Amino acid sequence: MACPMTINVINENATADADQDGDQLTEGPGLLYSEYLHLDKILSAQNPLSTIYKDVVHDEHLFIITHQAYELWFKQIIYELDSIRGLFNTEGLDESRTLEILKRLNRIVLILKLLVDQVMILETMTPLDFMAFRDYLCPASGFQSLQFRLLENKLGVQQEHRVKFNQSYTRVFGRDPRAIEAICRAEGEPSLSFLVQQWLARTPGLETDDFDFWGKYKKAVDRMLADQEVVVENETKEQTKKHLTASLASRRAVFDTIFNESLHNALVSRGERRFSHAALQGAVMITLYRDEPRFSQPHQILTALMDIDSLITKWRYNHVIMVQRMIGSQQLGTGGSSGYHYLKSTLSDRYKVFLDLFNLSTFLIPRQLIPPLTKKMKTKLSVAWGSWGEEDEHNNSESSVEVSM
Repeated sequence: MACPMTINVINENATADADQDGDQLTEGPGLLYSEYLHLDKILSAQNPLSTIYKDVVHDEHLFIITHQAYELWFKQIIYELDSIRGLFNTEGLDESRTLEILKRLNRIVLILKLLVDQVMILETMTPLDFMAFRDYLCPASGFQSLQFRLLENKLGVQQEHRVKFNQSYTRVFGRDPRAIEAICRAEGEPSLSFLVQQWLARTPGLETDDFDFWGKYKKAVDRMLADQEVVVENETKEQTKKHLTASLASRRAVFDTIFNESLHNALVSRGERRFSHAALQGAVMITLYRDEPRFSQPHQILTALMDIDSLITKWRYNHVIMVQRMIGSQQLGTGGSSGYHYLKSTLSDRYKVFLDLFNLSTFLIPRQLIPPLTKKMKTKLSVAWGSWGEEDEHNNSESSVEVSM
């Protein structure tokens, strides 16, 4: 007697074979896989110069493939950024689209993680391997990547924050007027940073005639600093007291820069902050009340924006380390830059678009000091209505159900 299990396996295999005997699907444009993806163009776009000069260097093929892959992913990131900026329009954000924004931001985060790891593949090439074909690359250089420049502009990197060498369009793209035109166009459009700031400035609860979060938050900070002053006064060890006094004075000074708008604007003008005063207020409020339903996705959006900044910085860092490993720290770059030293200078905070989000932790206060929400504000943050910043008639309904913390 045959084993039932054996019979079942035979029947399943027969069914699978029968399923594969059907006619090919003919619906649609009738393109084959290679035709749909234009693989004839993509797979024939690798032309190592060492081969042309009859001095074949094996690793040049890897070098080309890796950078072409980067450019394809840059194109996808730009595609996602353009769509996100379209959702963050200047008229107000439809809160029903925040999940879509978050999904696309997280997609960019995953792509950037892939790009960070991709550097390791390029590092399988040794310095001697790279030296064998490096001279063929002049005057081409990575900083001539138009798409990466557009990506930075669309995120919100300001021209004045760039390293001086990187500020000259004609030096980098002088022989390509279309590239300069594309860069100027990107700089003239609202960046993601600009649109995010407009959105944050409309955060519900900032209005002084409503919840007046900023006024209540300032009182909470004053109370926190007063409590810390008592601790300092009660300290008996002179050296410790001196240290605590200096620390408290420093903290007061930092909080003064967010409560005094002119001080904040002075830091913005010096490049030490990026956000408008109103946008910073909104970011602080969302961070403190992130557990409220209406602020859950906005808080995740702010986190994703920091992730993007972090990963671009990590990518720059990995690139710097790889360049130092390949050509050392004294050779010029193939495009005429100072090579390693130029790339190293791009690791500073000047290239962080969402710098203020990283510094939000400076302005956190203990949970017990966070101003309690009024019933009206609690109701307003329990659900999302319409466009961010628009007053809804339901906000004033006393019959609304209050949602517990």
